[in-house]
Amino acid sequence: MSDRIVFACSCDETVALDGAAIGKACGGRLETADQLCGREIARFEDALAEGAPVTVSCTLQAPLFTDIAAGSGADARVTYANIRENAGWSKEAHAAGPKIAALLAAAGETSPVPGTVAMVSQGVALIYGSDEIAIEAGRRLADHLDVTVLLSRPQDVPVPRRHEFPVLQGSVVSASGHLGAFSLRIDDYAVPSPSSRQSLSFGPARNGATSTCDVVLDLTGGTPLFPAHDLRSGYIRADPRDPAAVERAIFTISHLVGEFEKARFVDFQADLCAHSRSRITGCTRCLDVCPTGAIVPAGDHVAIDPYICAGCGSCASVCPTGAAAYALPAPDALMRRLRTLMRAYHEAGGRNGVVLFHDAEHGEPLIEALARYGDGLLANVLPVAVNEVTQLGPEAAAALLAYGAVGIRLLVRDRPKHDIAPLRRMVLLADTLAGALGYGAADGTPVVSLIETDDPDLLGAALSSGSIGTPAPVPAAFMPVGPKRNVLQFAFREMHVAAPAPVAVVPLEAGSPFGGLDFRSEDCTLCLACVGTCPTHALSDSQDRPLLAFEESLCVQCGLCAATCPENVITLKPQVDFAAWSQPRRIVKEEEPFDCVSCGKPFGTRSSIERVIEKLQGRHWMFRGSAGEARIRTLMMCDTCRVEVVVNEAFDPHTAPERSKPRTSEDYFRARETGGNGGA
Repeated sequence: MSDRIVFACSCDETVALDGAAIGKACGGRLETADQLCGREIARFEDALAEGAPVTVSCTLQAPLFTDIAAGSGADARVTYANIRENAGWSKEAHAAGPKIAALLAAAGETSPVPGTVAMVSQGVALIYGSDEIAIEAGRRLADHLDVTVLLSRPQDVPVPRRHEFPVLQGSVVSASGHLGAFSLRIDDYAVPSPSSRQSLSFGPARNGATSTCDVVLDLTGGTPLFPAHDLRSGYIRADPRDPAAVERAIFTISHLVGEFEKARFVDFQADLCAHSRSRITGCTRCLDVCPTGAIVPAGDHVAIDPYICAGCGSCASVCPTGAAAYALPAPDALMRRLRTLMRAYHEAGGRNGVVLFHDAEHGEPLIEALARYGDGLLANVLPVAVNEVTQLGPEAAAALLAYGAVGIRLLVRDRPKHDIAPLRRMVLLADTLAGALGYGAADGTPVVSLIETDDPDLLGAALSSGSIGTPAPVPAAFMPVGPKRNVLQFAFREMHVAAPAPVAVVPLEAGSPFGGLDFRSEDCTLCLACVGTCPTHALSDSQDRPLLAFEESLCVQCGLCAATCPENVITLKPQVDFAAWSQPRRIVKEEEPFDCVSCGKPFGTRSSIERVIEKLQGRHWMFRGSAGEARIRTLMMCDTCRVEVVVNEAFDPHTAPERSKPRTSEDYFRARETGGNGGA
């Protein structure tokens, strides 16, 4: 048993607490209370004094508990779980004991704090507009920021009474950067004439001007300067026709001065990236899904700008190699949390658990509204908050099915702030695998699916509709550790082992990140170009014999091998072959080596060397006669011996035989005079 002290509070007896069920599986020493935040607060203080980690079943009063714990330096030892809105306030509250135990146990699974990047703003602001609304915004911000107003195609703009800040003309044609480091290219740039009378007039315009600033307030009402503009730190945009929106924008940008910390959402390992090799493009999945343009090609790999990254996690979700891994939390930390959740739920007597993934900003208000004004969540629905639902990959669904879940639901907005097309593909992939392995529902209800709504009642209805899937007969208990790709391999293998109706191979759609390779081995020359270009080492060779081996669990279907193969003998085969995933590498082709005729060292393959000799011997002028035989012999030597022959014997295998002197007209006339036949 853990030394953790777990407080389960009934919140003035509005939450029914099944002490027997909760205590059996909550993962620590259970303490029940009725008003821990009030008359029983001393019990919390006493628990802190014991020095053990503490879990509190209340998020409403988390600030109070955190302040008390901080006073004794114990705030890092306290975690929180919401058992009231998530479980206790429900029409099925009488059956929520296993869920409460699971929520309390999962709350004890902490993860390392991710790294951060610092952004510094000195308050240099560019206000981009087209009329006096931008000038008025500049006037109001001039006391807080170093303001410049840029007007795009201004028409009849009144002349300011005083030039308190620069007012310029120009149109932004390109923009880059982030809070504290914006760079803009401006065309039609011009300064105002000091003699402007009724309206602002500007002098001669020029193109190609540049501007740098810390923050940008865009009041043009036109096309945003950045993709996913609402996610770009330091770029604030408002419709000039909406006074309330303009007011909010002015208030927001006035506070963007100083040093700000931003989470480093993605951990990236360039050596695992399968983007390209030898200038041949392979995997572009992260480039295709990044909404902010934070990811760009950088040679054989990509580069992720942490200052521009908005933390949607789509790159980590689709990355097949684990080069991009989400850090809030790390993949193995999330898996440990899910494992603890499902184990505690089952140990407390829970059955047919359905996991509901949601984010805090959107999902928590809907769940709380459903609990306060509706029927609440069903007793078998286990909510799991993540930073962004779009961060989830197929390994999460696979692990949950192996742990005994009968359904996975992902709650997203009706109008998502991130593109959820990659999430849809992930859900389809996970549900395809689940259905093929027998986890499916009797009526065909998807085991893994999205719920797209902003309405708590529709959320409740979606969770109540359809039948449940088929649970694993014997749930797995594996502990996932290591980087993302290792976690995924663990989860897939365990999902197959625990499956109600396992099959050996599940075909997938083209473009899937898993699969094998079809080899036309009879035409393979074992040049091993594919081995040199494979970024995941799914393809390998041997130092002892000429062979090509393949390990399917490492293949990410990047296509670099097929694009590199000079004989075009490789074809991608999207699938999950569970038997191949559980086996070591298999030999695709192996041939007898050719032994060097000089030193005996094996090199190349006998078939390829003999084929080359057959094509050249006696058929090409370089390989005729005695000199040709010497050249043929060098082809039968390893590279070391071949160089030695060339250097020591002054033998140039490429030297052409000496040609006869060309005949001229003088040769012809001389031959006639002597009665010859004109031959050389």
